[in-house]
Amino acid sequence: MRITVAESGAGVPTVTTALFTWPLGDDAVLIPRTAAIAEAHLALVEANYQRLARWFPDAFQEPPTLDGVRANLERAGQAWLEGSLLSLSIAVPAEGGWRLVGWVQLVIDGPARSGEVGYWLDAGHVGRGLVARAVTAVLDHAFGPLGLERVALPTTVDNTRSRSVAERLGFTQEGVLREAAAFPDGRRDLVVYGLLAREWHRATRTLRRADEPIRNREAGGCRRA
Repeated sequence: MRITVAESGAGVPTVTTALFTWPLGDDAVLIPRTAAIAEAHLALVEANYQRLARWFPDAFQEPPTLDGVRANLERAGQAWLEGSLLSLSIAVPAEGGWRLVGWVQLVIDGPARSGEVGYWLDAGHVGRGLVARAVTAVLDHAFGPLGLERVALPTTVDNTRSRSVAERLGFTQEGVLREAAAFPDGRRDLVVYGLLAREWHRATRTLRRADEPIRNREAGGCRRA
């Protein structure tokens, strides 16, 4: 099981370029997390792995290496091609390209038409709504082009930031798995959230209807001007 977290360590020293970007507004994008960005991703993990070890029982327990990061990203790229993983980095504009500041992914079970979302963010970029925007984009894709019917979001019960993101995006708490996560210093409970396609579509329709009067007023103002 992949544990979701919503915060991590300090600044990121390395900038990368990307042939493809998925805009999250004017100040951030998603880019494919493949071996092409291995050095930048290594710098991000190096700055954050000690904090991430608190939330991931099966990763970030040792300092990262370039060979290890590149191998992981190659596996992620292959899974992307096979259709079992949507693996993305969160990035913000920087001189010469994009500065990596986080990570979001969707593990896909095609036959079951379901998925599991996970994410983390550099602590220096918390508070900008980047995680919520990134997960929203992934959910739009999951419940749109991918045709999934359900997405799960598991996290440790003490990860209040991650739980807040899940609840803000409309996930329902479905249960607690006692001592399901094995960390080096002991076992911890997991809380599992779930979101159904019809719930997401209903929520996004409501948001669009609520936004319509604002757009109409803005358009009307333009016409009167």
